[in-house]
Amino acid sequence: MTGAYPVLHLGPVRSTRPWARTYRGTPASVPEARWFVGELLTGCPARETLMACVSELCANAIAHTASGRGGVFTVEVDCPRDGIARVAVTDDGGPSVPAAGRLDLMAEGGRGLAMVAACTTRWGFCEAYPGRTVWAEASWPVAVPSPRRETVTRPALRVPPPRGGSGPAA
Repeated sequence: MTGAYPVLHLGPVRSTRPWARTYRGTPASVPEARWFVGELLTGCPARETLMACVSELCANAIAHTASGRGGVFTVEVDCPRDGIARVAVTDDGGPSVPAAGRLDLMAEGGRGLAMVAACTTRWGFCEAYPGRTVWAEASWPVAVPSPRRETVTRPALRVPPPRGGSGPAA
């Protein structure tokens, strides 16, 4: 148990990309989702940025959608090609669409998606009936192999086991 809310991993990690894990829509799930992303992106140049982004996207799913009212959200991590990593959070749906506001550092709220937009290469959302998926991508320069050089390979992502045991928490 973490804090006042039990953390429940509602599904196993998929063994193929993108890697995904489903969480209860409670604040205690946010650090678990952040840990999941951090473990998968070990060695990735954009690891810290995407960990911060997934924290924001999960918190938004809990605060602004049905995920935070007894629902769930799913976090996905993918590296579609060299030099790009992507995180996505699929929620249970809500009344409004995600919009990046003005990045006002003095505001107490409402600047999360502006931060995501400012520190990633691109972000967006798509409908995932009945919910919505909000995603963010980060990119970094990669070596372009020449015909005489070895092919550059990206490090393999590792799938971390669920924290706190192998089965669902009560």
